[in-house]
Order: sequence, then C-alpha cells, then structure tokens
Amino acid sequence: MSVIAPKFRLGYLIKGVIDNIFWIIILVTLIGIPIIQIVLIYIDFPIVDGEIWDPFRILDALTHPERALPLVTTLLQSDLFKVVAFPGFGFAALIAAATIFIERKMLAKLQLRVGPFYCGKVEGILQLMADGLKLISKEIIIPAKADKPIFWAAPVLFAATAGAFVALIPVAPGWVVADIDLGLLAVFAVIGFFPIITILSAWSSNSKFPFIGGIRALHQMVSFEIPLILSVLGIVMLTGTLNLSEIVQSQSNFPWIIFMPVGAVVFFITILAELERIPFDLPEAESEIVAGWLTEFSGMMYGLVQLGTYLKLYAFAGLFVVLFLGGWNGPNIVPPFPAEIVTDGITIMPGALTVEIPGLPLLAHEMINGTIWFMLKTIGVILLILLPRGVFPRIRIDMLLHIGWYKLIALSFVNIFIALALVYGGVIGPGGIL
Repeated sequence: MSVIAPKFRLGYLIKGVIDNIFWIIILVTLIGIPIIQIVLIYIDFPIVDGEIWDPFRILDALTHPERALPLVTTLLQSDLFKVVAFPGFGFAALIAAATIFIERKMLAKLQLRVGPFYCGKVEGILQLMADGLKLISKEIIIPAKADKPIFWAAPVLFAATAGAFVALIPVAPGWVVADIDLGLLAVFAVIGFFPIITILSAWSSNSKFPFIGGIRALHQMVSFEIPLILSVLGIVMLTGTLNLSEIVQSQSNFPWIIFMPVGAVVFFITILAELERIPFDLPEAESEIVAGWLTEFSGMMYGLVQLGTYLKLYAFAGLFVVLFLGGWNGPNIVPPFPAEIVTDGITIMPGALTVEIPGLPLLAHEMINGTIWFMLKTIGVILLILLPRGVFPRIRIDMLLHIGWYKLIALSFVNIFIALALVYGGVIGPGGIL
C-alpha cells in the first residue's frame, strides 16, 4: 500500500506553495511594513555611550562585532532582558520544560516503564514539543453554562501569577527581576492569589467535579499557607530583613538549614501541598473527581495552567534554595576570568584584521559561579519534589487537614523558639558569635 494519497499531484503541491508565498509577500508589503514604520516612530531607541542606536546603526553594527557588542551588553543588562530571558520568564520556562520531561522519564523508570520514547531520536526528547503542538491545535471547548469571561481569564491569570512569583527569585548577585526590600512579603502576597484563581476557575466552569476540586484546593492551600509563613519567620528573626538577596548574602558562611532543620522540613512539606503534588494531590484526584478543578479546561487553556504549575514548582524550589540552602553561595567551580577581560575586553588578531571586543560584565565570576550553584541546588530540590509521586500514595482529606492545622503549625512554633534561642543566646544575629 502506497504511503502517498491517491490524489497527490506534484503540480498541485508546487502551485499551493507558490500561492502561499505570493500571499505572504502581499500581506508583508501592505500590512507588515507599514506597521513596522509606525512602531519605529513611537519606539524609544537605546542609548549606548551617549549615541542613539537607530535600526540602521544596529544593522551596520551586525557586520562589525566590535560595534555590536556594546549594544548587546546594554541589552543583556536591561530590565527587558531580565524579564523576558534571564532570570525571568524564559529561564524559568526552560527549567519547567526540562522538569516535565525529567519527571516523565523518572516516573517511568520507577514504575518499570519506558516513558517518552518515539518522538525524538534521543529518549523521546521532542515529546514535550509534540505535546505543546497538540495542545495548540486542539479545540478549546467552553461549557455551555460557564461564566465565560472568568473561565477564559483564569488560565491566563494563573500563568501570569506564576510568572510574577518567578520574578521575585534571585538567581545570582544582581540578577533578579524585582529586587525589593519586602521581597519575602511580596512572595506571600503572590502565593495568596493562587487559591483565589483556583476557586474562580472551578466556579466559573459551572460543573460539579471542578467545583469539588476547587473547594478541596481552597481548603488545602489555606491550611498549608499558615505553616508556610510561620516556617520562615525564624529566618527573618536571624537575618533581620525581608529582602531575598540579603537573606542569601547572610548565608555566605553557612546555610540556614543547619540551624533551621525543622523550618526546612515544614517548608518542604507545605511546598508539596501548595503544588498539589502527591501525597497532597486531592484537588486533582483522578480516581474520584476526574481531574479536579482542571476537568473542563481543554486545548491551550489547559496548557497555560500546566505551564503555570511548573513555573510555580520552579519558583518554590528556588525559594527553598534562597531561604535554606544558601542561594547562589558556594565554592568556586569556574575559575575567574582575568580582570582586564571583564573590564577592558580583548583584542583578536592584532594587525590588519584587528577585532577589539570590549569588556563583558556578564562574564563576572560571581554571576557565573552563582548561577551554577543556584541551578544545581534548585534542580536537586525539584527532584526531591518529584520523587514522592512515584513512591507515596494519596492521603485522605481529613489526614491532610490534620497535618496542616495541627502538626505543621506546632512544628513551625518549635522552629520559631529555636530561632529565638539562637538570637537571645548570642549565637546568631547582631552581636552573635557566628
């Protein structure tokens, strides 16, 4: 049996390609170019070394590396780059994508399965891309009696809130999207939006299974947010600050998990509950309520929720690293670049083909070494968060609430008393011996 359809004709294919090229040229000429011209009128061009870099200057610089690098360096240090690429959304999205693939392969190995295999020549590495294309191509089905504006907005708000959470996590010295003095308070404020978005999405679907899952999620998140906040009060007492970057700097000699192991355990357990991970995945108990509050989402709406979920996972893992594992602090892995390269740059092939590359502050040793240590620690915490899914069973709702309201809150107060003893005993804090 031939793999080519009976009606296939090479001439029809060529004609279709030519038609598509023709209409693309027409649309770009009549619509694209005028839009670009209008945008260029109102856009503010970057200023590098006191000179305005317009599009013509940028195109000219592309042919001369020594001219383009100052612009590249300026863009890499801009707020736009931090938000879009590193350490903002792009960086977190790559980690989230890698987390999805690693989780599927790891669970498959634990359960004696293969996992993603066929899509991509190397262990199904392109399976995630295939799933994304599938979700984009799927029809979005809205329940007939749903509150459509809220139902449409909920996945977008969920992903946006997760992105705001990511923006507060410092990756390396000076590399954080929003370095605010009340960073830890802002983290708790952002986390407080997730229960609201969850219950709104469940209610707006006007379906009983999502509503039951939303009520479960609301009870679970509210129950575990209290010990979550209490577990970090000890660190605030020891450091005297709510700024996350300053908390990392306070761990230059030792991580706080050494003195706050109880708080670290409580914080990690609450992370599992906030992320609705096994054994706390009751809001999505597929054997009871299908997919919980996600039941009615389809297509890319479901994809946005999943993206937000894994962005949230990365942010919680990064927050654990920042608070308890020393953040970017660690021994030197990469030897530092010579100071003259960082400040003055280098010269390639002196003579007729001389290319002078100016200084690259991004090659600063603290930035590279700090990013590596933050990544290693964060990946380790993510693996620990993923592991219970293949090991532990789901617990009952009454057991879950008992753990949150009684055991974890009690342990949180124990952690606070330990912090008070360290401060007033003169071990840590202002005037302490450490």
